[in-house]
Amino acid sequence: MQSLTLTRRLLLAGIAIAAGSFAIGPAPASAQTPTIPIIVKDTTSFYWQIVLAGARQAGKDLGVNVPELGAQAETDINGQISILENAVAGAPAAIVIAPTERTALGAPITEAAKSVPIIGIDSAADSEAFTSFLTTDNVQGGRIAADGLAEAVKAKTGKVAGDVALITNAPNAGSLEQRKQGFTEQLASKYPDLKLVADRYADGQAATGLNLTTDILTANPNLVGIFASNLIMAQGAGQAIAENGAKDKVALIGFDSDDRLVGFLKDGVISALVVQDPYRMGYDGIKTALAASKKESVEKNVDTGANLITTANMMEPRSQELLNPKVK
Repeated sequence: MQSLTLTRRLLLAGIAIAAGSFAIGPAPASAQTPTIPIIVKDTTSFYWQIVLAGARQAGKDLGVNVPELGAQAETDINGQISILENAVAGAPAAIVIAPTERTALGAPITEAAKSVPIIGIDSAADSEAFTSFLTTDNVQGGRIAADGLAEAVKAKTGKVAGDVALITNAPNAGSLEQRKQGFTEQLASKYPDLKLVADRYADGQAATGLNLTTDILTANPNLVGIFASNLIMAQGAGQAIAENGAKDKVALIGFDSDDRLVGFLKDGVISALVVQDPYRMGYDGIKTALAASKKESVEKNVDTGANLITTANMMEPRSQELLNPKVK
């Protein structure tokens, strides 16, 4: 009899549990937390770690679950497409993405936007489906780099004239192509005596930037300036300038910053850095995505700004804020 009673109790408890699993009621608080993944180009790069830090803080401030996703290199285009498709399959509230390549990511982003609001950051893609896009005006960033290079060349040689070079991290990346456009247009319109004698693409590796810069220095003995249009290429180019003892002869302008580039700036290996605000890009990307997920009105395009930081102004408060962002 005792065994029968226990059996009935267990049976009734099982029925209650089963009924409870189908009961209609408020979801637990954790289930109500919106999920907004952020997909960057390269989770190993300091620049993208700053973007992720901004997104992480936005998640804490706004009560959003923010999975931090991305490939291991900016050249892993197929990897980023797979990450995007998997993120969409998880039915998030929205997605924030920095497309690694303009053409290849266009169709996947358009397809993803049929299911979820897509917020773009940093780099463009061939898609009209972004709910909002937050980025540096990279054409203007290229112009700023050209102006900075002209000033640095004049400081080293006494004139704004001579042979210069451009090194781009990888082909067909939206932001990098825009920087190239702004840089070359500014040279042509404002500094016609600065002649672009080398325009080279790399493969996303700092070692390639080092080798390319060394080759350019060897092939162009009259070179007076280089623009390395992203952090990784600036690392490689800076190393080449240092190893070849060329810092007194060749001005180098980099784009973005990390401890290594700041060290090069202090030592005079780099003349100036064009610095974005990646922390804001990540923070405002999540903030905008949350608003879009709630059907709130958001700006279609947001310029997050760029600044030229030189040895002369690097200790100013705003420069220090950009050069030493919080990444934890």
